[in-house]
Amino acid sequence: MLRHAASPRVPRIAAPLRAALVAVPFLASACVSRPDASSTRALDPTRGEVPISGAEAGWEARLVLDVGDVGVWTVEPEPVFPQYAMDQLVGLDDLGRCHVMISYSGKWTHRVRGGDLDWLGAVAHGDVDPRVEGAELYVAGARGNVYQLTTFESGDLDCRLVGQIPGCEVHAMIAGDVDRRSPGAEVLVFTSPGRMYRLAATGDDGRFDLELLERLPGRVRDAVALPRAVGEPQRVVAANRAGLLQVLTIDADGASWDTIHAAPMGFGRVDLRPGGGATVLYSTLDDGRVLRHESAPDGAWTTETIFDGPQGPRGIAAGAFDDDPETETVAVFGYSAEVQLLTGRDGAWTTETIFRDRERGHWLAAGEFDGRNATDELVCSGYGGRIVLLQRPVGYGR
Repeated sequence: MLRHAASPRVPRIAAPLRAALVAVPFLASACVSRPDASSTRALDPTRGEVPISGAEAGWEARLVLDVGDVGVWTVEPEPVFPQYAMDQLVGLDDLGRCHVMISYSGKWTHRVRGGDLDWLGAVAHGDVDPRVEGAELYVAGARGNVYQLTTFESGDLDCRLVGQIPGCEVHAMIAGDVDRRSPGAEVLVFTSPGRMYRLAATGDDGRFDLELLERLPGRVRDAVALPRAVGEPQRVVAANRAGLLQVLTIDADGASWDTIHAAPMGFGRVDLRPGGGATVLYSTLDDGRVLRHESAPDGAWTTETIFDGPQGPRGIAAGAFDDDPETETVAVFGYSAEVQLLTGRDGAWTTETIFRDRERGHWLAAGEFDGRNATDELVCSGYGGRIVLLQRPVGYGR
């Protein structure tokens, strides 16, 4: 499943350092394998749990990664290494680096690859390349370069360039068998200016083929795949800055777009409620609203506003965050620098702030990283240059 990056950013590092990175592109990979050298052993998440401040009562915050004054635009749980039971965290930063973090009894083993010299923000994971055993990781960003990362049993990563879209920024990607006109799986690549490309491992000599599928009314900033029945086409929900939340289907007749909701404001993020039952989506608008969309059996969608908060929400994550597993919960994060938990009971929604980061937020995701409680965890990242894990205390919900 994927996600997106923001618009081009003013470099957050000194000019001499950026010049050095241009001269030695993979210097970036070597210089941040752990927090700043001035950090003490107690503040190093590669050596053990690092509690940090900012969490409200009922929540705890742990440091996963700190790269200083460099934005971390995306963080997503993905099963990058199949030999580990727990998903890994994939973080993409403003220097074009891909950080893969492996949890091990509270500490985080850190792998870093790349050095694209401008931000990375789009990530997708799936079994797209039949020439590689298992699934692959794909990352892309401001320069229009798409990279494929593959794994080894030793825990190492290989990284290679598999696609280039000059003049376009890549903001979102989806990996899977989405286009029924072509055999096998592909990576759908959404760019700014608004375009949709198909990247497939069908080229000669191990290369990929890239094809422009459509021009879009605006840039897709986030996308998620919907559950599908056997034999049915894969549907993808796309959040577009043009104010459209739409369902994409690509069949023999080409791409079709069904609008879930249109607004005079850009859509920023979208997430799918986990579990069975009715299909429920949550989306954010740039003016601070969070919308809930539910699909009826006949395919019609109903939309309601469940939160009207600060401008600039830049992350949304649905999951099980309450001790009552039947309670509906979704978290939102953004330019307010606050992670806020929205709780729905009997049709009414309440809001509480659960964490305050040191800078504006840009991404939020949910996953299972601590089995000592009965709930999911949240991971957030952004302008503060770090990835933070938010969790309920040990024993919560049991």
